[in-house]
Amino acid sequence: MARLFLVRHGETTANVLQQLDTALPGAHLTDFGARQGIRFGLDNPLAAPAVLLSSVANRAQQTAELIASAWDTDTAAIDDVHEVQVGDLEGRSDRAAHEQFRDVVHAWHHGDLDARLPGGESLEMLRDRYVPVLDRLATENLRIEQPRDVYVVSHGAAIRLVAAHLAGVDPEFAMRNHLRNTDSVELELTGEGWQLVRWGALTDFTPEDNPLG
Repeated sequence: MARLFLVRHGETTANVLQQLDTALPGAHLTDFGARQGIRFGLDNPLAAPAVLLSSVANRAQQTAELIASAWDTDTAAIDDVHEVQVGDLEGRSDRAAHEQFRDVVHAWHHGDLDARLPGGESLEMLRDRYVPVLDRLATENLRIEQPRDVYVVSHGAAIRLVAAHLAGVDPEFAMRNHLRNTDSVELELTGEGWQLVRWGALTDFTPEDNPLG
């Protein structure tokens, strides 16, 4: 059965500097980040036709282009699947900024749709732009007679927040299990909705680490 893969971009210069980097077009990949993109493509060869897309952020487009080169396929950038916007914290790398962002993300994972950073987005705003894109991609690629996998190169916080919402993932699991660069969340569309198949390196979920609570 065809699946949806939400892939975090490769390492960026902002990642190295621990800067909050969400505004478009954003930072570029480091040399190591570029190698991560190629490695993802080589480690995940296509067994069937698939669609490869990315957010419009530089880092996501570059990662998708490197994956596409390994797969010998095409890719395209699409709107509305970029990172959640941190507003006034943009570009900051200090501890206070990261703690403020962490506190808001914690509130989001526990259902506070309206919590937001000054000048930034709320969880409701993120979902309102991101989820309809995935619904459209599912209709065009997964709910057809000959379905094909969909890969979307996106961003860590946005992927975790959206995937947790779609698949009913336990908030503590989603917060605890960050996605490394080029990690992915794999979702399968069933008759009952989205089902979690993989979260980063995790596929065999134990009772102590059950993503569904």
